[in-house]
Amino acid sequence: MPPAQHYKTVTECNLHGLRTGEPHRIRACGVKSAHQPSFRQGSDISTRTADDLPFDNSFAGLPPAFYTRLMPTPLPAPYFVAASAPAARLVGLDPADLAHEDFVAVFTGNDVPQRAQPLAAVYSGHQFGHWAGQLGDGRAILLGDIAGPDGRMELQLKGAGMTPYSRMGDGRAVLRSSIREFLCSEAMAALGIPTTRALMVTGSNQGVIRETMETAAVVTRMAPSFVRFGSFEHWRYNNKPEELRTLADYVIETFYPALADAPNPYVALLEEVTRRTARMIAHWQAVGFMHGVMNTDNMSILGITLDYGPFGFMEAFDVDHICNHTDQGGRYSYANQVPVGHWNCYALANALLPLIGDQEAAQAALDVYIDAYGEKFDELLHAKLGLKSTQENDRALADDMFKLMQANHVDFTLFFRRLGELEVDVPHAQRDEADAPLRDLFLDRAAFDAWAAQYRDRLRLEGSVDAARRVAMHAVNPKYVLRNYLAQVAIEKAQNGDFDEVRRLLAVLERPFDDQPEHDSYAALPPDWASHLEVSCSS
Repeated sequence: MPPAQHYKTVTECNLHGLRTGEPHRIRACGVKSAHQPSFRQGSDISTRTADDLPFDNSFAGLPPAFYTRLMPTPLPAPYFVAASAPAARLVGLDPADLAHEDFVAVFTGNDVPQRAQPLAAVYSGHQFGHWAGQLGDGRAILLGDIAGPDGRMELQLKGAGMTPYSRMGDGRAVLRSSIREFLCSEAMAALGIPTTRALMVTGSNQGVIRETMETAAVVTRMAPSFVRFGSFEHWRYNNKPEELRTLADYVIETFYPALADAPNPYVALLEEVTRRTARMIAHWQAVGFMHGVMNTDNMSILGITLDYGPFGFMEAFDVDHICNHTDQGGRYSYANQVPVGHWNCYALANALLPLIGDQEAAQAALDVYIDAYGEKFDELLHAKLGLKSTQENDRALADDMFKLMQANHVDFTLFFRRLGELEVDVPHAQRDEADAPLRDLFLDRAAFDAWAAQYRDRLRLEGSVDAARRVAMHAVNPKYVLRNYLAQVAIEKAQNGDFDEVRRLLAVLERPFDDQPEHDSYAALPPDWASHLEVSCSS
């Protein structure tokens, strides 16, 4: 199939234990009980012990070739770091229970509930555009799925020990990366962006070697499914058509049942996944989120953000910004996320082509990407600008805005948040003072003034009312995002045994659009030292 279309301008980018067998119990190691959090209990949550967790495992119903059954590898003296109350409620858990010894043991991998069916899944993938062959859950173990008020969620332990797919890895995750994934998963959910969720983080003083010696941790991730584009690529490149069909039928029956009646369900699956992927990336671009490692094994078949590693939220705007220090070529820069998402859908199409049987039909399914992305981003951008209608010159206005932001390296989050405070009919002599909080983000204030005049004219064209527009814009332009330096401060405190900052930051990020004046410092420009922070694929 031909390569994906590449977008060349800001406008084009932004507008368009290796043990098998039946599960058994592992006796829990000692648990440190310090730093117990307090959560508000919901009346709709029933208290249960960890051993009572009502696990099922639909993925385990697939043939044995799809996974390896094995137990997590225990960690010595695991301790509780933090838990997400909203995530807990998705699987009917009382968040206050998660700090208890039995839950810490289960969600570290030291104890396995009776109904769990632990396994690690096999998949393959393209990494940085190159075929990497077999990969798989090298350090993630799926316990099973639990029914919640909004549907079933799979619970997966990341960092729970070696699996047959660990390659040269040790099967562990470190506290640093686990906290980052935990916080970002929940921050993205609060921003309304399709994502996996993070239930909790536990840690241990067991050493793990990365660039330096760090300590181990486990993050419990949740999603309706962790099936990836690479799950299909695995069977396609191994010439296993029956396994490919089995996986596709499982995904359709379990997650896309409405597609079963389509004339060609596999074409319908490709089209729907392509559409969802495009919309997900539009959400990323609209909030300035950069994934950092968009390999096909990190792309969800459900169109949700998967695998938080060297991610970043845009600060000083640069369309070519690379958040992953490992990505020397900039394949996964902010601007490239849109075309790379399309490229990944082509990789999925190639994997599904034996089932689809018609290259033209596959191409037609892929063609929905550009329009789906453009329509969603245009919708989100109009909301971010407080525009209720669509006018002929809106694209030019947005173009000029992004060029101005690029030239002045304006902080992405602060710009859109403060834009909501702009007043339309301020006397000319008072505009500099009235616009100062927004205007002062720009070195070239005259250029900002010129753009702001165009923007005010556009607002007047639809009779925009300042107070109503401010409320609407603040509801879509977050005040708080997970800036790297905020995560770093929380991580460094946690590495010294103080988990309060992780929990405090989580509470702020769970309400990203609220003003929260007591937490204004979390919305400030990053300090000078933050410019030296680097994140990479090491975790």
